[in-house]
Amino acid sequence: MKQTQSYPILSKLEGWLKETNGFFLPQWQSVRKNALESFMKMGFPHQKMEKWRNTDLTKALSFEYLLHTQDFNPNISEDEIFRCDVHELDAFTINLYRGRYVYKDYPIFEMTNGVIVGSLVAAITKYPELVQKHFGQYLKKDEKKPFDLLNTALFLDGLFIYVPKNVKMEQPIQLINAVGREENAFVQSRNLIILEENSELTFIHCDDSYDYKKSFCNTVNEFYLGPNSSLDHYKIQNLNNNSYLINSDYFHQERDSRLSTNKTTLNGGLVRNEVYDNLQGFGAYSDILGLYLCDKNQHVDNQVFVDHAVPHCESNELFKGIVDDYAHAVFNGHILVRPDAQKTNAYQNNNNIILTEKASVNSKPFLEIYADDVKCSHGSTLGQLDENSLFYIRQRGIGLSNARLLLMYAFAAEVINFIKIENLHTRIDDMVKKRLRGELSICDQCILQCSNPEYNFEIDLSKIL
Repeated sequence: MKQTQSYPILSKLEGWLKETNGFFLPQWQSVRKNALESFMKMGFPHQKMEKWRNTDLTKALSFEYLLHTQDFNPNISEDEIFRCDVHELDAFTINLYRGRYVYKDYPIFEMTNGVIVGSLVAAITKYPELVQKHFGQYLKKDEKKPFDLLNTALFLDGLFIYVPKNVKMEQPIQLINAVGREENAFVQSRNLIILEENSELTFIHCDDSYDYKKSFCNTVNEFYLGPNSSLDHYKIQNLNNNSYLINSDYFHQERDSRLSTNKTTLNGGLVRNEVYDNLQGFGAYSDILGLYLCDKNQHVDNQVFVDHAVPHCESNELFKGIVDDYAHAVFNGHILVRPDAQKTNAYQNNNNIILTEKASVNSKPFLEIYADDVKCSHGSTLGQLDENSLFYIRQRGIGLSNARLLLMYAFAAEVINFIKIENLHTRIDDMVKKRLRGELSICDQCILQCSNPEYNFEIDLSKIL
């Protein structure tokens, strides 16, 4: 199959590959070349493909983009670019600018406890066997995915984290991936996180844009969870309406590993999150959570695939969305229980509030079960704010606008409450309140006083959830 699409970017891909190959060893150059050849045969996804039929990339790919290929460690102000609004968050912070690792002293280093953190490209050179053991191993092998191939061909850098056996990383690691300053930036970043047996890590991944420049970002994140390891993963997306983001997370779980991944999508012109969770070890457990708020002409697409391959594993999936104006949201959830995966517990739920007649949601939860001794369920709801709950709140003397705002916040809080880091929980809570107050609901007097300890309004949330 030949590439028949006529997007401007297609004519630049081979040139970009040649420009960037100098950063990589010969064996990696061949990997990148093969990936680009496979991508060119397949082409960009389109709406005739089942998993893309509700997401149109035509506008996003119609612009002239630039891949900044120069070898650089930019002299940029961290205060100007990498702004973290989570106050008193005691985290080890890593910065990526246009997908490139920004550092002051060393591109990669080893902590006293053996944890390795730094540039993925530097790790490829310094720890080649460790990277090759895991890189690309957890992508969905039975389904070649165009954006994964494009990322493998053109990634310039990304984050590498290695947590050795029996090490508990007490301090969270925060990745701030910023895009801005240059118009029409085309960003390909690759992140690889490895947790060995009995290790623990909290990882916070923030995608930010600090201006209104146009950008297209394609990020692939690979996570290996060794036996009895634990990962708490938080993804916060707050991009401008000229940003297009494809984010793919691949989780591989070994025996008795524990995963909690929580995505909060606050803004973005087009955001597509793909989550693949492979429970490959006896007793593995995962919580997969998501909250998305979209308005105007925004588009948010969440695709989740959970693969139960062995017995005695459990997965819990909850995604909630609030959609306003002309916005469009998509949720496709697929749980696969293979024949040998007896004693599986798998739950999936997608709930949406639609605030206008023009807003729309496509929700498709799906179970594929080949074992007989399992407990599995799925559900999906689409609706407006509940009139009985509005009546209950207004009986307490609250106006209609504030009553609607309280209902939306109570709806979103179920996902927010899974955040275990107190300061991060407070900040995400604030950001959701402000997003609802300023963008999704207009009122003159807001009853939600963000992080105001003096404000107390008692209400029975069980009556409005």
